[in-house]
Amino acid sequence: MNTAQQPSENGGRRGRPQAVGQTVGQGGRKRSVSSQLSGKRTSVSASAGSGSQGKLGEPEYSGVVGVLGVLLATACWGMSGIFVKLVAVSSDVTPLALAFWRDLSTFVVLLVGVGLVRPSWLRVRRRDLPWMVALGASLGTFHVFWNLGVVLNGAAVATVQQAAMPAIVAVAAWLIWREPLTWNKILAIILTFVGTVLVSGLDVLGQAEITLTGLLAGLGIPIAYAGWNLFGKKVRQRYGPLTLMTYGFAFGALVLLPFQFFTPQPWPVPPVSWLWFAGLILVSTILAFSAYTFALGRLPASVATILAMTEIPIVVVYAYFLLDEQMTGDQVLGAMLVVGGVLLLSWPGRRNAAPPGVAVE
Repeated sequence: MNTAQQPSENGGRRGRPQAVGQTVGQGGRKRSVSSQLSGKRTSVSASAGSGSQGKLGEPEYSGVVGVLGVLLATACWGMSGIFVKLVAVSSDVTPLALAFWRDLSTFVVLLVGVGLVRPSWLRVRRRDLPWMVALGASLGTFHVFWNLGVVLNGAAVATVQQAAMPAIVAVAAWLIWREPLTWNKILAIILTFVGTVLVSGLDVLGQAEITLTGLLAGLGIPIAYAGWNLFGKKVRQRYGPLTLMTYGFAFGALVLLPFQFFTPQPWPVPPVSWLWFAGLILVSTILAFSAYTFALGRLPASVATILAMTEIPIVVVYAYFLLDEQMTGDQVLGAMLVVGGVLLLSWPGRRNAAPPGVAVE
């Protein structure tokens, strides 16, 4: 009788046969234990998918949506260079002034829009304000370093220097949040970096004369942009993309404000410049950054930054069709390497996909 009342060593799955009376008598207890185990399995499955919405199969779906969000962002960011070029050609504006008015205008549009539609989205916890300040400061600092890098080193060299950003984010995310630094991530970083060098043009890079100031500015480009990704990832789980965007561009504009006292301002602005500037704000800034911030809530920061390198081949395609710029063989090969590095991130996930409800570290 004592043996019948105690659970078997194997959880009752391979225990000795019990009498009918014992089985019936313990039916309530078995059902209770079974329901408890079932409840635990359900809660474990739900907690594993809590990064998404807690539904079965949701993590995989959330990852796909995150990838699409990054690709949408890069497609919009790819138009940024075209809008900037059109604004610069049609008006006499300096890079620092354009960056400031871009951040300030984006903040005003978001503040008015979010304030009218969902004022509650503008409320943040006081303890999260330092992260918001860091988010905006890194964004504004990135714009400063990017403009300096373009002026001092040229756009091609600055683009290659920016390509170091995925490696910085991957290592930082591994150290801070223990995101896995797998071999496919490392190989993807190498492929995207080499591809970016080829797309930027080896002949242009070979002719570049980089000074110490240009080198320091170039190092600041990936570090500042990596900071924006890491700080955005930190608070993305608690706030929506529009909230982060509003505070991010507000503090970004504040960082750029002191530089405006030493920078010529583009007044008056021709009417056509306002049209290109509106495209820069709505398409390449609000839509692009909102889509990318949205994706940060569904992808590891290291994966999102590598996927963001698809902007490089997208820019080449835009330049070919919209600006009539020809693509060389090196640029085509570089674009293929960038795309190959991005595809490498998704290939192991399909091959070794975990079943729904199982957390993958």
